[in-house]
Amino acid sequence: MSGPQSAALLRNRYFDELSATPGLYWLGQNTNHVESHPAVREAMLRSIEAGEFNAYAPPLGFEALRAAIVADLGTPGAEALVTEGGVNALAMICRARCKPGTTLVTTDPTWKWPCLFARQQGAEVIEIPIYDPACNYRLTPEALKAHVDERTAIIYLVDPNNPLGIRYTREEIESFAAIARNCGALLVHDCTYRDFADGHTPALHVAPEGSVVSTSFSKWLGLAGLRIGALIAAPNLFEELAQTSTSVLGASVIAQRAAQAGLSVKAEWMKKVRSADRANKAMIQEAAVAIDGLALPIMPSHGNFLVLETVAAGIRPEALVECYRRQGIMIRQGTYHTQRFGDRFVKISTSVPQSWVEKLCTLLPEMVAQARTLNDLPPQF
Repeated sequence: MSGPQSAALLRNRYFDELSATPGLYWLGQNTNHVESHPAVREAMLRSIEAGEFNAYAPPLGFEALRAAIVADLGTPGAEALVTEGGVNALAMICRARCKPGTTLVTTDPTWKWPCLFARQQGAEVIEIPIYDPACNYRLTPEALKAHVDERTAIIYLVDPNNPLGIRYTREEIESFAAIARNCGALLVHDCTYRDFADGHTPALHVAPEGSVVSTSFSKWLGLAGLRIGALIAAPNLFEELAQTSTSVLGASVIAQRAAQAGLSVKAEWMKKVRSADRANKAMIQEAAVAIDGLALPIMPSHGNFLVLETVAAGIRPEALVECYRRQGIMIRQGTYHTQRFGDRFVKISTSVPQSWVEKLCTLLPEMVAQARTLNDLPPQF
């Protein structure tokens, strides 16, 4: 049977091919490839050997893990719902609040999947452009206030911003929370990258009744393939959001055991991860400034990634992505995050082994030269 190529199948086969590439260097999805902490590996092995995977987990997550998530965020009195990745938490929130006639307001660039979930519910998505040195690549309270009204159901803020790497101050979070309160919207604070930031204020610290935080174990702990995250909210809001959960049989038992072990060693673990992350960023910066036209507009980045601008070097981001792919290195084209600004940059992940970044940097002059001549490009996702 033949027919038009399905976009969904093309996307799946794209990632299937990447997954099947032996020894691929994953520098495009902000995943963490620093060797796992022994306590995390041991927790997973104990769970497997005990056959815990034969049974379902509690629907909201193991109580010990839920308590550890709340304690880690520093929000006593809040409740945590363990989800199948942070993305599942965001989908749940959009199902609860978005409907036809409402809006989800976010930045451009942003993490795109909550926008999809809002549209699936019939809501309009309003993206406020922030890729601009004039606003220091960040959302301002004035810009947010100008784009919300009585229709606004959700203000979605990924902080640190993915892909830009900026993070917001406590005063800015307070301003955003006040704007959300005044227009009756829910402030959804995606804190996936907060553990890589120098200073970070979860919205629940300043607006416990009008905000919800989403977190993930994919980035700081390196559990992307296990799919585990959480949402954290005040009890009344937690009850509302739990009604839209589709994880009625709980998240992966093995993933939850790994997450709990990770939280118990988090301070020690993140000291190691952040040290590697900073060193990798410095290496990429040194390599980039040596090539005319390349730029790192946002330094320091508070995420485990960097935006590398290619537009002044006369390079299409997709061409550079393809050149590196042929070398067994995955980096990400800007259009993954933003159609409006995606022709300006690629994104490079930095919580990876030093040897991966050394290869990336060594190849950079050659990849830039090749990218300038590459026009026939396969689809990228």
